[in-house]
Amino acid sequence: MATDIDLASLQHAKVENGCCKKGPGYATPLEAMSGPKETLIYVTCIYTGTGKEKPDYLATVDIDPNSPTYSKVIHRLPMPYLGDELHHSGWNACSSCHGDPSAARQFLVLPSLVSGRIYAVDTQKDPRAPSLHKVVDPKDVVLKTGLAYPHTAHCLASGEIMVSCLGDKDGNAEGNGFLLLDSDFNVKGRWEKPGNSPLYGYDFWYQPRHKTMISTSWGAPAAFTKGFNLQHVSEGLYGRHLHVYNWPGGELKQTLDLGNTGLLPLEIRFLHNPAKDTGFVGCALTSNMVRFFKKPDETWGHEVAISVKPLKVQNWILPEMPGLITDFLISLDDRFLYLANWLHGDIRQYNIEDPANPRLAGQVWVGGSIRNGSPVVVDAEDGTTYQTDIPDVQGHQLRGGPQMIQLSLDGKRLYVTNSLFSTWDRQFYPELVEKGGHMLQIDVDTERGGLEINPRFFVDFGAEPDGPSLAHEMRYPGGDCTSDIWI
Repeated sequence: MATDIDLASLQHAKVENGCCKKGPGYATPLEAMSGPKETLIYVTCIYTGTGKEKPDYLATVDIDPNSPTYSKVIHRLPMPYLGDELHHSGWNACSSCHGDPSAARQFLVLPSLVSGRIYAVDTQKDPRAPSLHKVVDPKDVVLKTGLAYPHTAHCLASGEIMVSCLGDKDGNAEGNGFLLLDSDFNVKGRWEKPGNSPLYGYDFWYQPRHKTMISTSWGAPAAFTKGFNLQHVSEGLYGRHLHVYNWPGGELKQTLDLGNTGLLPLEIRFLHNPAKDTGFVGCALTSNMVRFFKKPDETWGHEVAISVKPLKVQNWILPEMPGLITDFLISLDDRFLYLANWLHGDIRQYNIEDPANPRLAGQVWVGGSIRNGSPVVVDAEDGTTYQTDIPDVQGHQLRGGPQMIQLSLDGKRLYVTNSLFSTWDRQFYPELVEKGGHMLQIDVDTERGGLEINPRFFVDFGAEPDGPSLAHEMRYPGGDCTSDIWI
């Protein structure tokens, strides 16, 4: 009788050989971990807000260590307009459509946070040189839905694409909600039922087996597009809530107030195992990872699971500096959580096999505001001051702080870029706008825990043909742990 491992190997071999092939992605998160090693990655690159009159573009980066163009940009797809601010991205189809043989992970969906345009990019015709397929006109979106400032795009098992929007065309948070596009990228309308729009918008994740979608809340576009102002927080222009919807019905069932420990909840992820009813959200300003979970009465609760303590500093805009957790992700086997502290400058690895009690397993410093040579120094508890020592990579001084992160399917390589949002980059790391962003690879120890910078890998977006650009989100052609949802 074949063992479980033998059966799994046979099933994987059948998929690889085309037998029994279904739709895009993988049947389970654990099957995805044994998928092929990544060789290409797509990176959204921004000129908007940098002073350069150039369109934003999608860069294709070679991440095959056996390739002669390893860690190089091998293709650039410029958008046809100026002023977009490409930000996050998603797929037209992912593992949620795995049971549909007619579906294909062909189009990368690129919402433009500032202009409101949404681009569909064909990555299937030539994965190394994607081409523009369609532009969704923001006027059409506003006319049919009233929505603007699109952010997160997720594919649905129905073949539709859902995009969270952060406000109306004037930047008011009251106008936010969720846009539905059909499989041909035509505007269908809003997803949520009338009268069920969230207070603020940002990211979202759905878990169909629990008939639930939860969204987060950054703030009013009229506030965050002008740069960060702490007074706007006290004025109520930034969020601290999670919005719990029934799925796929679109009715707002519960609003969780995270209070002063959960200011600016940004990225949200359920555990990948679709049977699990728990997940995490990164609260940027208070630098806490909040765990949310279903309670016995079928409502949802929350608790602080990880806290990044603020640092007492000199020569900064405030006497205390938060870590500013701007991105995090969970490995496909739900064993590890990785987070990026954009201001402090470190990336952390936590073991979350017990989700209620995360345990620090690894940490690496790759930039930040308290690095050696910065005017900012940290006041230690013993009365001394210190800064962090950041190594050069291939002769390049690391700029800014770690922002977006993406993990390989097998969990052993973590890629990191350093641009948050052009206005905030200019405010907190002006050298980023001047010298451009970069991309690193962090080697991950998945046995004992641990993180280490790969010295062979460095993508310098400061050396781009049209001048330094800002690098933000990353996607593999075959899907990844922040875009694929299993049902």
